Formats: sequence, C-alpha cells, structure tokens
Amino acid sequence: MAAPRFEPVRTVRAYERIVEQVEDAIESGTLSPGQRLPSERDLMAQFSVSRSTVREALRVLQARGLVRSRPGDPHGAEVLPFSPAALHKSMTTLARVDELSLGELVQFRMVLDSSANLLAARLRTEAELAEMDAAIARMREAVDVGYDEFSAADVAFHDAVARASGNKLIQICTDVVRSIVLGLVAEKIAQAPDRVALMRDSIRHHEEVLAAVRAGDGPLAARLSRQTMYDYYVGYVPSEERDAVAALLE
Repeated sequence: MAAPRFEPVRTVRAYERIVEQVEDAIESGTLSPGQRLPSERDLMAQFSVSRSTVREALRVLQARGLVRSRPGDPHGAEVLPFSPAALHKSMTTLARVDELSLGELVQFRMVLDSSANLLAARLRTEAELAEMDAAIARMREAVDVGYDEFSAADVAFHDAVARASGNKLIQICTDVVRSIVLGLVAEKIAQAPDRVALMRDSIRHHEEVLAAVRAGDGPLAARLSRQTMYDYYVGYVPSEERDAVAALLE
C-alpha cells in the first residue's frame, strides 16, 4: 500500500482567523449590511489579541469590500452591502491564478457570452437593440482607424448584450473574464498578419448574433456566440486544450 502524501502545514496568523470568523458571520447573515462590529477594544478582548492584530484584520476586511473601518472608531467597523465592484475584484484575483489555463478561460467566456445572448434574445428592449446597433456601427468605422478603437467598440457591444440579459452576475463575470483573456492574447492579435480581415470577420459575426437577438431566437444567438468565440480564440489556445474548448460547440 502506498504511503499517504501530505501537504505542508501553513502557519495561520491570528488576524486571518479574525477575518475568517467575520466573513463567516457575514455569509451566514449573522452580520447584516449596516450593522457594526464591536469596537477595536471589544474585538481585542473577544479574540484575545493585540490592537495591531485587530487593525490588520480590519484592513483585510476593508480591502475585500466587506466593511468600512476607521482606526479608533468607537462605534466599530460598518458591514457594507453587496458590491459588484468587490465581486469584480475577487473574480479578477481568482482568474489570474496560474491554475487557470487560457483554454479554461475561453471555455468560461463561451459559456457566459452564449448565456447572455440567450437571455438577451428573450428580454432585450428596443433601446438595448439600438445600443448594439450603435456599437457595431462604431466597429465598422474603427476598421480604418485602428484596432484599439475597434476593440473598444467590440467591448461596448458585448456590454450591451450582457446588460440586456438582465443578470448582474453575468455582466460582472463577462467583464472580468473578457479583460483577462484579451490581456493574454493581445500581443498575438497585434502580430496578426491581416488584422483588417480579422476585424471584418468579427463584424460579420456580431451582425449575425444581433440579427438572432433581434429576432428573439435565443438558441441561435447562443450557438452563434459559442462558434464565434471558438473561431476567434482557438488559434491562441494550446493544442492540447482545443478539444475541451470545442466540446461546447454543437
């Protein structure tokens, strides 16, 4: 029988334990937005730690967007309501870790964008369709201007679709994953032999997606989105990951 393998033991600092307990209380609803933590003095007594340890824990909690804290505040730190910005920051940190490959990120973007298109086709308003039309028009104009302007118009189109989905989590996740994927492949795109052809192909794909969204055909809009993402990114994905990415195609 093979001997078990153990992971190295990580020393946990006292402030981390404070952070964990406060996070657990917020997640369980024991602490609600607008409520205040005990004062620094009371926290020192409850956790049996120094003032510097309490303040370090409060700094971490504030950096995570969970509380608003001022050193020495006699009323204690205030628990903050849910913030899309805080979730955006947390997801960005998660998505940038080495364990996530480009293939996995592209897969996730395909799932997100196709879901956004499916919902947008059923829920979009005329005003949102007009935003998508305007974004594609800017993409056409940007072909003769430069890739940076084109990319900004492209982002505007996807943002309009995500908003039309009516789902804030889709909007946040799409924004995070898109920015990271584009950051990873930006240099390769810049070195593409014919970027004008690349931009014109992209416009055609966006027009097809918009037509499906306008027609209310969610399944088609979703399928077109997945295929477009695959066609655009597959050349940048390592060969050993391409089959996994292609598994999302119908």
